[in-house]
Amino acid sequence: MRLLVLGFAAVCCACTALAEKNWPAWRGPSADGHSDATRLPLHWTEQENIVWKTGIHDSGHSTPVVWGKHIWLTTAKEDGTVLYAVAVDRDSGKVIHDIEVFRVETPQRINPINSYATPSPCVEEGRVYVHYGTFGTACIDTATGKILWQRSDLNCDHMQGPASSPVIYQDLLILDVEGTDKQFIAALDKTTGKTVWMYERPQEMYTATKPVYRKSYQTPVILAIDGRPQLISNGALLVTGHEPLTGKEIWRVRYRDDSSISSIVSGLGLLFVNTGGPPGGSELWAIRQGGNGDVTDTHVVWQLTKEAPHQSSPVLVGDLLFSVSDAGLLICTEGKTGQQVWSKRLKGKFGASLLAVNGRIYVANTGGTTTVIAPEREYRELAVNQLDDGLWASPAVTENALLVRTKTHLYRIEEKK
Repeated sequence: MRLLVLGFAAVCCACTALAEKNWPAWRGPSADGHSDATRLPLHWTEQENIVWKTGIHDSGHSTPVVWGKHIWLTTAKEDGTVLYAVAVDRDSGKVIHDIEVFRVETPQRINPINSYATPSPCVEEGRVYVHYGTFGTACIDTATGKILWQRSDLNCDHMQGPASSPVIYQDLLILDVEGTDKQFIAALDKTTGKTVWMYERPQEMYTATKPVYRKSYQTPVILAIDGRPQLISNGALLVTGHEPLTGKEIWRVRYRDDSSISSIVSGLGLLFVNTGGPPGGSELWAIRQGGNGDVTDTHVVWQLTKEAPHQSSPVLVGDLLFSVSDAGLLICTEGKTGQQVWSKRLKGKFGASLLAVNGRIYVANTGGTTTVIAPEREYRELAVNQLDDGLWASPAVTENALLVRTKTHLYRIEEKK
């Protein structure tokens, strides 16, 4: 199944023979936090294995994405009045483009731990798509930096700021917009920016719920289920599967929570779905793949109800699922059964998603510390690495280099030849 999903994701992202260099979207080419790199660095400091370190102005939590020799990320003024897209040369670290994309007259307030540039871009040959939630979406020519189209009419009251990242599928750019007032998925023509389809969350469920419990910050995933592509979105109150070209709902599972952030991971015939909820109250459900209609009573296999990840997305390695809670409890779980294998308390707070590469898992906390462990049935620490500044963005990979974005800088980290 993992090979099938990898191949399918490569088609979805329009990856080419340069796939080993490209990290086209949040969580990578296969949208699950895995990389095929074989020589990522195990150890680094501010003085060791740093190829370059480039300052990024203002504030943002978006993960860098890579196509060819360009690395793209977004940033924003602290008050949200100006939103930018920045391109950095992969080899030299030099800033190539620094583009003002939107000016916002009256930005909504956000959560103090969020930013106005938290959604990660997605990129393909010649085009990068940047998204700032309700504040706007744009397509940029990667060679010239010219803005090709913009939308600023897909709006909601985020209440705590934007976070959901865009997804490319064939000729569509798919956005999840869920606030206290509106909850919908929109598919845009990626060439023109015009709306192709829109799916509204079932209002019979939402109108009976207080506005504060209707919002979500998750990023949908596109997976091969029963040999066909499905768009799967774990929004507030329920997770739904859709036909990606039309938005038609195929199935749903109802749960109790809102504010889902952590992204879905699949494997072993299951979907590992974060249901949201307040930090410390999130749950992670294993849901059997397939089915039609409401499958809540038939397809939920197991539930992790304590110390489930809220912000950080897990990784599945073999038959083991690894996750970390906001408060730093790293848990190894049997994917098929939900049986806990081990847990380990790490220092600090956690928001970045886990990265699995060549027999290692990279786990970064918000203080700039990255712990590297072995994906095994007993906890085994391989390294602990420290950078100077805070770290919220999830790491990215290009060839055998690790791209790490801190509060102030973008790093290329690589073992020196």
